[in-house]
Amino acid sequence: MKYKKLTKQQILISIDRLTRFKPAEEKYLRVFKDIVLSNLIEPKLKKTDLENMEYSQIRDYAVEIFNNSFDETVNNFSINKKLSEYENRVFYNSDDVQALLDNKLDYISALKLAEENIPNLEWLRNITKDNVKEVRKKEKFLFPVEKVVIAEGITEEILLPVFADILGYNFNENGVKILAAGGKNQVVKLYYKLYHDLKLPIFVLLDKDAESNEELINTRLRKQDEVYLLHSGEFEDLLPKKLIVKTVNNEFKNFISITEADLDTGMSTVKTLEELFRDKCLHEFKKADFANRIKGQIRSINDVSEELKKIVEEIKRF
Repeated sequence: MKYKKLTKQQILISIDRLTRFKPAEEKYLRVFKDIVLSNLIEPKLKKTDLENMEYSQIRDYAVEIFNNSFDETVNNFSINKKLSEYENRVFYNSDDVQALLDNKLDYISALKLAEENIPNLEWLRNITKDNVKEVRKKEKFLFPVEKVVIAEGITEEILLPVFADILGYNFNENGVKILAAGGKNQVVKLYYKLYHDLKLPIFVLLDKDAESNEELINTRLRKQDEVYLLHSGEFEDLLPKKLIVKTVNNEFKNFISITEADLDTGMSTVKTLEELFRDKCLHEFKKADFANRIKGQIRSINDVSEELKKIVEEIKRF
């Protein structure tokens, strides 16, 4: 074999991707193929060659290139063993995927290159410790993940962990991973994918108008999973009016001042805010932007509605 050494950036990107919350087959194949295609000189392989190659062979090419990118390598694979055990606790993995997990990547040398505190890499540094969950609780770096929340959109992904934290249940401390699917139909697709791949319990959060989507999920619902249908509208409708007023008046104080009465339009919160922004000549209302503005104004349990409290309690309990 003839190959180029990986750069420091390539090494760090590789181990970062290998420790993200994704099915093992998806992330390992991507990383190993990228290493081979980018750095292997001889034999010269194309994407089509790798598609027809045994996973173990792709692994071996990638591991040799990766490890020989260091001046000296560490013959210690305790991290690899613990990472493989973790992936098998989280996902259902075939024998082919197990061949990817049973690798001898030099994680120890790679971690020495990491200068920033990247949460999943900090977890990797601590993965061999018996008290790794206690370290997670102290450092709040999410891993190891223990349960998954699927929500429709970005607002839930941004704000639900903040409300939970105010209520004393930090998602990262407790290994709760939230995924924004991008719409109610995408929630169903994501659940159908994960219930095949994932061993962890899944909490599905749907807007009130998603009854038919709830029914589709319930046809395949596993006993460890739960579906929660909002009692009123969509997630933005759960935000207390006083919190919305505080956010608008603080964030746009040079342009606008509103009261709770301005939100009593009979329309959804999103529709009301869209019209308010337009009428007051503010920038276009965008859910993600407004959610981040709301996030900066959440101060206490008084900023949390009763249904939000119930949702967090359900996530904590299931």
